[in-house]
Amino acid sequence: MPRTRPAYPAEYKAEMVRLVREEGRTPASLAKEFEPTGPSIASWVAQAEIDDGDRDGLTTDEKAELKRLRSEVRVLKGCG
Repeated sequence: MPRTRPAYPAEYKAEMVRLVREEGRTPASLAKEFEPTGPSIASWVAQAEIDDGDRDGLTTDEKAELKRLRSEVRVLKGCG
């Protein structure tokens, strides 16, 4: 069974994003210093750009709503 860890707190992710945006750090360099992987940090930066309207895609709020609605549909269909 794969090991999983709890999700990183929003404040931690925000700090990693800030370090990339404001201090010019790369996700790879942050990954060497901190625990998350470079691709994880890069995805947090990309999601922050979407949330700020600087990039196309589903915002964090839209993703949460979609997840809620899909769950509701499963319940209504009697599948879960």
